[in-house]
Amino acid sequence: MTLFRNKYRIESTRLPKYDYSSPGKYFITICTKNRERILSGIVNGCVSLSEEGKIVRDCFLDLPNHYGNIEIDEFIVMPDHFHGIIEIKDNQNPEKQHGLSEFVRALKSFSARKINEINGTAGKQIWQSRFYDSIIRSDDELFRIRTYIRDNPKNWGK
Repeated sequence: MTLFRNKYRIESTRLPKYDYSSPGKYFITICTKNRERILSGIVNGCVSLSEEGKIVRDCFLDLPNHYGNIEIDEFIVMPDHFHGIIEIKDNQNPEKQHGLSEFVRALKSFSARKINEINGTAGKQIWQSRFYDSIIRSDDELFRIRTYIRDNPKNWGK
């Protein structure tokens, strides 16, 4: 932690000088503001999505319709966070190559707007300002992360 403008801030965990628009697979975790449990419930190790959680799921599934250079992989909507794998493909078009931060920004803003619309809470912050990401570097790591995502509801509360 460092002090910046009289406030403590946590340094980025991002890999310095790495191009996060490079083709590859990325694991992301996004938490709700104050870890508020609004997205789902866990019953007997199974996820039961709230209306807000359904919005997050649908917005994540819709991302490839807005960005032609990505595919989505395994994901889970937990009560107070979201895990997902995004694959960035090599962009063959001359259009701008967006990076991971843009995809997360879009997911957060699209879902927050819709959640606030159904709840009548215009402008309410739904998500924490940051997110966690990890570059997936091997098939073994991809398998391990997919398993972690699938098992997350069973491990809830442990």
